[in-house]
Amino acid sequence: MRDLDLTTLRLFVAVCEEGNIARASERANIVGSAISKRLAQLEDQLGTPLLARKRYGVVPTTAGQTLLEHARAILDSATRIQSDMRNFAGGARGQVRVLASVSAMTESLAEDVAAFLSEPEHRAIQVDLEERVSPEIVRGVQEGMASLGVCWDAAELNGLQSRPYRSDHLCVVVPGRHPLAGRRKVRFADTLDYEQVGLPVSSAVQVRLQQIAAGLGRAVRHRVIVTNFEAALRVVRAGLAISVVPREVAQPMAGAYGLKLLALDEPWAERRFIVCFRDAQTLTPSALLLLDYLAQLGAAGKGSSL
Repeated sequence: MRDLDLTTLRLFVAVCEEGNIARASERANIVGSAISKRLAQLEDQLGTPLLARKRYGVVPTTAGQTLLEHARAILDSATRIQSDMRNFAGGARGQVRVLASVSAMTESLAEDVAAFLSEPEHRAIQVDLEERVSPEIVRGVQEGMASLGVCWDAAELNGLQSRPYRSDHLCVVVPGRHPLAGRRKVRFADTLDYEQVGLPVSSAVQVRLQQIAAGLGRAVRHRVIVTNFEAALRVVRAGLAISVVPREVAQPMAGAYGLKLLALDEPWAERRFIVCFRDAQTLTPSALLLLDYLAQLGAAGKGSSL
């Protein structure tokens, strides 16, 4: 089989996303007949139909859906390669890509990375941060999309190595007039009588809370799902639900939002976070420097981060 052509893959992705060869030709600034010819050659090369013609356009077949996922990953990698090489051409001596949980991004990871980069010996290093849920972090590090991942140590690492980072403390956030607002601390079981706002169900904390609730013979009743903690706190302020979030995230906004923070009286409420990676021996010098820096912060117990 001949090597796949990046231009053809870009055109295939454009056709799938537009659902129409004519619109894809406008987007790619190439005539539709040339796209059709390339896609026909691609189907011949792979030996299977990739697009199904419909009345108003085209849709990917089952094989086409699979190719679409791979094509997006390949094109993303190609874009990253170009970006990385431009950085080296511009004088950067190293680049590190980090995937991190929303907790990490919301709390101190950005500040820790900024402090790392401010040191004179690190100023020629570029660090790229991208927010993902824990399963995507693990998969991204495994597949080489990033050198390092920062996530909760409860995540399934699937063979990745790790070093301890910082920790945080889960608490229960309720509106000021909520029935639980008069308490200083609550058990997790106490929260299950009320509707909650949570992060995406694939995030590590939501998976863990559902598992613990199931162990109690209960379920977490989500009224709202949001993508970040600030949105969760806004929902709580509106009186629509309560939420389990890191105290370190909620505390700065609690006063302005009129919220009550209740300690979560559970042994698992203090979370330890880790930096995960495939193999320390294969990390670039820049990635290893950042790994050591973050791990030292964890070892020092310097505040709470995630």
